[in-house]
Amino acid sequence: MRRARFVEAVYALTFLLPYLLTLLVFFVFAFLRTFYFSFTDYDLFHSPKWVGLANYLALFREPLFVQAFKNTLAYALIVTLAQTVLALGLAAVLNQKLVGITFFRTVYYIPSILSSAAVTLIFLWLYQRKGFVNFASAWILTYAPILATAAGLFLLLQALQVIWERRRGLPVHFFDPALATVSLLLAGAGTALLWWYGVVEPRSDVVVNLVWLNTRRTWLGIPIPLWAIILQNVYTTVPTFMLLYLAGLQDVPKNLYEAAAIDGATPWQQFRYVTVPLLRPLTFLVITLGLIGTLQLFDQVALFGSAAPLESKITLAYYVYNNVFPSAATPRVGDASAAAIVLALLTLVVVLLQRRFGVSERGF
Repeated sequence: MRRARFVEAVYALTFLLPYLLTLLVFFVFAFLRTFYFSFTDYDLFHSPKWVGLANYLALFREPLFVQAFKNTLAYALIVTLAQTVLALGLAAVLNQKLVGITFFRTVYYIPSILSSAAVTLIFLWLYQRKGFVNFASAWILTYAPILATAAGLFLLLQALQVIWERRRGLPVHFFDPALATVSLLLAGAGTALLWWYGVVEPRSDVVVNLVWLNTRRTWLGIPIPLWAIILQNVYTTVPTFMLLYLAGLQDVPKNLYEAAAIDGATPWQQFRYVTVPLLRPLTFLVITLGLIGTLQLFDQVALFGSAAPLESKITLAYYVYNNVFPSAATPRVGDASAAAIVLALLTLVVVLLQRRFGVSERGF
């Protein structure tokens, strides 16, 4: 019996050996070496010199590191919140039983499997002054009066129809598909007539020439180039978490929705009081993975290159890289190692705070 267990253990260790060696060399050894270098003055060419806590004390006196620290926190919080909310909402929509839903699930998931480098290059083109982002923004602002009129007419017609049907004793909800179709057609026809007679017209003075990349301007205290990276990463990360939420939604018992509907719960109330609580463990996973991933942002910043000023896009991960491999200066491995340790501690603290005060496996 003992011999059989010993043989099983040997077989198990044999299969685990490649992973254990990888973990030992590229994680444990690398972390210990980085931790040691963080207390030294090292430039890759000379022997390390022990300097104690000097690297850590110098970090927070360096403006570039402070800016990288702020950029990393702002990026992590905004992207994690946006991708969590959008992924849950998109999963709820794609969980419906509709014709062709498999096609839409595939289309919405494609951005997450595209090459990060390819997507970044595409977005660099989209963010040009004459690129698609500015063009689309200008088009929306130009036709904003028409779009606002159509939306207002739709809401008004839908509300009138719902009131009428409820007075007849029919329990319809506000966005009933049949009523919405009628309201949409009537709103489109009404908007066209108002446009024809000149009551509402597109604006003719709209020019959008926003500089997304080569600028040091900020919006809400965050550099505009970093906002460009935020939009790109939300686009590429939402589909992955959408897939997780979609799997979770399909495991929610249908009888709970039926019971809630019998009790008079609206679709929104079913979502708020049935779906969201049951997805709390999954939401904890999504937020945790999102925080870890966003705090380590590097590739998009590196690929933006000289298209944006360094201080407007730099993050802690790129700060580490930029100090080890500077373009025309001596490597500062000690400073980079100290920054890497700070990044690791920041990731640990943020995840623990989220677990303690945010969404946990057991609830909010």
